[in-house]
Amino acid sequence: MDHFVTIGQVSDIGEGEMRQVEVAGTRLAIANVAGTFYAFGDTCTHLDCSLSEGDLQETTVTCSCHGSMFDVTSGAVLQGPAKKPEPSYRVEVRDGTLRIEV
Repeated sequence: MDHFVTIGQVSDIGEGEMRQVEVAGTRLAIANVAGTFYAFGDTCTHLDCSLSEGDLQETTVTCSCHGSMFDVTSGAVLQGPAKKPEPSYRVEVRDGTLRIEV
């Protein structure tokens, strides 16, 4: 059985924006891409900078520290210096509430 944790409201994150949340002691970034929400690890796998403080362009987030790029839909590295992907998490929207599968 899936276990989802409520992390906020859809209205908390505008289109093209990201927010950091903490779930079970893990920092996650939530991105709103054209009304679809994606959750992924917020700590850049290169030097631990916060990805939610980076730049979001469509489905690509660029780390503000050293320019690593990740695909927010999967956590895949698109451009280094990071070499390891970010974990990604399933997001559910129910009655205006954002929930993440843990």
